[in-house]
Amino acid sequence: MKISVIVPVYNVENYLEKCLNSLVSQTLEEIEILVINDGSTDNSQKIIDRFQEKFPQKVKAFSKENGGLSDARNFGIDRAKGEFFAFVDSDDYVSETMMEEMYDLAIKNQAELVICNLQKVDENGNVTQKLTQIPNLPEKIELEKHFSVFSDISYFACNKIFNKELFEGKRFQKGMHFEDIELVPQLLLRCKTLAKTNAYHYHYLERSNSISKSHTERGLDILRAVENVEKAFEKSIYSSCKKELKGFQILEGVYTFLAYLAYVKSEEFFNKMNSEFNHFSKQRNISKAEILSYKRFGKNYLLSLPLRKKIYYLICFFGQTRLIRKLL
Repeated sequence: MKISVIVPVYNVENYLEKCLNSLVSQTLEEIEILVINDGSTDNSQKIIDRFQEKFPQKVKAFSKENGGLSDARNFGIDRAKGEFFAFVDSDDYVSETMMEEMYDLAIKNQAELVICNLQKVDENGNVTQKLTQIPNLPEKIELEKHFSVFSDISYFACNKIFNKELFEGKRFQKGMHFEDIELVPQLLLRCKTLAKTNAYHYHYLERSNSISKSHTERGLDILRAVENVEKAFEKSIYSSCKKELKGFQILEGVYTFLAYLAYVKSEEFFNKMNSEFNHFSKQRNISKAEILSYKRFGKNYLLSLPLRKKIYYLICFFGQTRLIRKLL
């Protein structure tokens, strides 16, 4: 088995069929699709049963009590038999050549992790945003020479395949709201070689009622995730690369966190989270100058953003939280 594709399912009856169709249609034959029903209360199980009956050699169905995304992924990891693991969210879908191209790249380049581009789509399948992942590096990326990727890439689990050995003693943290930011950087720190394709293989569905639209104090998990990555970083073979660690802290602990904070409606939660963010930044001596000069893919990150986002971040950086609340 070359790739184990792990698909957690929770109440996605309107999207699941499109997701599973894209997986059973993969040009790579040697794959298994582990579909984990994480306590769905809709008709998701009926759809899963239909696919398992039609594709018994590919689809392996499991049902468990609801434990959240991390728990369902870990359930799949513990049962997966492939050389590589892939994670596909059950409301998204992928191109039919995704697994074959990424597996071939892994073998060709002896890479432990392979990355593809992804694009956001609406419920009609229209592309709303293209997310290019590593625009300035070659197909084969030796981390010793190009460790800048540690503070440049987006840490989605869904647009990557991972050598199974990276997961020895590592799992997604159950109950954490930003489990990808917490685990995927730790897996990258175990790698020596990455590979990438410029193809937009992964189609990420933006739907109005998704969990990502509910902005609460759970956003503090972003800061907890960064803290856990810092601990793993100090134990890794890249522990001397302090510049890249600072870049990661700025990208995820500052920019990602503040982007989330913008949509927290509760005044109480907003103030609490803003206070913890200030403490986080102070502890790490993250200066305004470092934030403003942070470069991603060799270009100033703040200057690359749309005007509205530039203004929002600048207001944040200069501590005008009351003004932010008024604007929002």
